[in-house]
Amino acid sequence: MRGLLAFAALLVAVLSKKTFEGDQVLRIIPKDGVQVSLVKELEDMIELKLDFWRGVTNVSVPVDVRVPFRNLRSVKMYLEAQNIEYFIMIKHLQLMLDKEQEEMESAAQVTQARNTDNYDYGNYHNLSEIYSFQDMLVAENPNLVSKIVIGQSFERRPLNVLKFSTGGSNRPAIWIDTGIHSREWVTQASGTWFAKKIVTDYGRDPFLTAILNNMDIYLEIVTNPDGFYYTHTSDRFWRKTRRMSANSPCIGVDPNRNWDADFGGPGASRDPCSDIYCGPSAHSESEVRSIVNFVNSQGNIKAFISIHSYSQLLMYPYGYTRTPAKDQAELNCLARRAVTNLASLFGTKYRFGSIIQTIYRASGGSIDWAYNQGIKYSYTFELRDTGGFGFILPANQIIPTARETWLALMTIMDHTLRNLY
Repeated sequence: MRGLLAFAALLVAVLSKKTFEGDQVLRIIPKDGVQVSLVKELEDMIELKLDFWRGVTNVSVPVDVRVPFRNLRSVKMYLEAQNIEYFIMIKHLQLMLDKEQEEMESAAQVTQARNTDNYDYGNYHNLSEIYSFQDMLVAENPNLVSKIVIGQSFERRPLNVLKFSTGGSNRPAIWIDTGIHSREWVTQASGTWFAKKIVTDYGRDPFLTAILNNMDIYLEIVTNPDGFYYTHTSDRFWRKTRRMSANSPCIGVDPNRNWDADFGGPGASRDPCSDIYCGPSAHSESEVRSIVNFVNSQGNIKAFISIHSYSQLLMYPYGYTRTPAKDQAELNCLARRAVTNLASLFGTKYRFGSIIQTIYRASGGSIDWAYNQGIKYSYTFELRDTGGFGFILPANQIIPTARETWLALMTIMDHTLRNLY
């Protein structure tokens, strides 16, 4: 009976999964301020159900938007009537998603990980597989890794954090999170690779060994588990949490607009139907509040690194103001070294700078909050790519992405260690 119920639940999930047949991803390139405003108006037309993968920023800065098939003709006509340049970035979106799903299913059939050595780091995994990976890693490395549950998500899933420590109490620490936006699958995949890399390289890599002999590392691989689960079962491009809104049929809060850093200001929305909805109040989301409480309880976090995708960027505060961070010179110099080291492996080019200068104005962001708490080395990554695949980065790019990003992470962590006091 239990097996029958499980099969029925799986069948319902498969049948209810959103499809994107006929949808296309357009890249729009506004050439002047007037066109930027016109594209912004398009962004505000909620009835069109447009999904902006890269939002409106500035002149000549590409805007990527997924357009539902039923509105494709109208959007193209609007752009052409306004003489706004665009091209089709992804023509057959559903075909790409079908391929992604087939690869995941094929990989799952080939092998089921019995330990972290045979875990398939080169493929995407669902939530239960990542949770299982975390438990295996802890069991295999009890003297180096432990799992801390810092809270529960809105749908009561555990918020797991891996602690890498060689012992001692009240040591300075580094915070790393991946997957705060649930559809950014390469980040959670990279997070599992980072976790294995840490246990593999401790005692072998003198720089990582020095870091762990003096500091702890906290890694939250699935920062938004409800949203991540939903991307696998219902809507591949879901971004937000799964909070139910009291006065709206729309669901979810953007967990990177929910922090107490100019909460609700420009670059966030008060509309629950928006993908950048900031929520009813700062830290209203348990996924955010749990991190806030944990970081505050530690009192010794020296670096706070949040990893997103896509666009190939490394950014530091601020997102909500053009006033430079007091440590901007050092943060900028370190970012330059980090992206130079990242590029040394495969030649992948990153832009770097403050959030507001590099992409757009955004309020309520995590690294702005962290920096305002006195955590100097606060950075946000946007991983591969620059738009050819966007959120559907092929699985064969997971390990290369993780490997090059690790070089940048090590640059930041090593600098943090060298500047503790």
